[in-house]
Amino acid sequence: MLSLARTVVIGCFAAALAQTYPSKPIRWIIPYPAGGGSDFFGRTVTAKLAEQLGQTIIIDNRPGAATMIGAQEAAKSPSDGYTVLQGDAPTFAVNPSVYKTMPYDPQKDLAPVTLTARFAMLLVVNPQVLKASSVKEFIERAKKDPSGLSFASVGTGTTHHLAMELFRQQAGIQLVHVPYKGAAPAVQDLIAGHIPTMFLDMATAAPHLKSGRIKALGVAADKRIPNLPEVPTIQEAGLPGFEAWAWQGLAVPAGTPKEVIAKLNAEYQKAIQDSAVRKKLIDAGIEPVHSTPEQMAAYIRSETAKWARVVKEANITAQ
Repeated sequence: MLSLARTVVIGCFAAALAQTYPSKPIRWIIPYPAGGGSDFFGRTVTAKLAEQLGQTIIIDNRPGAATMIGAQEAAKSPSDGYTVLQGDAPTFAVNPSVYKTMPYDPQKDLAPVTLTARFAMLLVVNPQVLKASSVKEFIERAKKDPSGLSFASVGTGTTHHLAMELFRQQAGIQLVHVPYKGAAPAVQDLIAGHIPTMFLDMATAAPHLKSGRIKALGVAADKRIPNLPEVPTIQEAGLPGFEAWAWQGLAVPAGTPKEVIAKLNAEYQKAIQDSAVRKKLIDAGIEPVHSTPEQMAAYIRSETAKWARVVKEANITAQ
């Protein structure tokens, strides 16, 4: 009887909390610096969310340690719905395979809310340095270099890095990884010709593609993307099933009432259905998406297994 009474009390409290939520400002943790694609997405969406909820949403940029600084901060926060983490593939699915020790457990310490966005990944080259006009030519060129072409990434264990490792494994070629601390220095060296190739997300690549300083050979998606209809998928180039997305999602500290999670989920869905918000995101190369918490959890499990295989075969580790 005591146990039943306690359950009823907790249920009533959660329902009451959901009805009054939010009654104070919400902290929105972005584990990347201000000014990047993640920050742009977060600020665009939270502006609309704040309007809908009638509460201030405070952006808290917590970059560093492959998003683990921001994720740890979210994981240790109160489970009341007033701390939201805007994480990504490394946060939820990749870091456990790359790092031997982590300050948080994405499965136990964080509760999924919804998938939020995905960014198409492009195989790009500096056309002045690597003269390849297709994925097939790229692979042929790489096979002629037994020491391996060098490629840039925005950091060890990032989607940009793992996409190229997956490509290398499926194409049967040798490549040499050159990790950078973020997209800006990696792209700078790619444009300068110090590095011939890398995988880049559409949002970051767009202005440089337009200027002709880099060239997209293939897109790591299941179909061609509207922004670049002339660029074939890597699957079309002969690597069946090849797909790699930079994706993001929202999570809250584990133990947050389901009613609060449901409200955040519904309000997020409403926000990205706004025509002005959608246009702003899509114009920036970001595809807004929505899911149930259960669908996000299933996607995390799928991505965790996929990238764990790539990490193990490539023997990728980070400290």
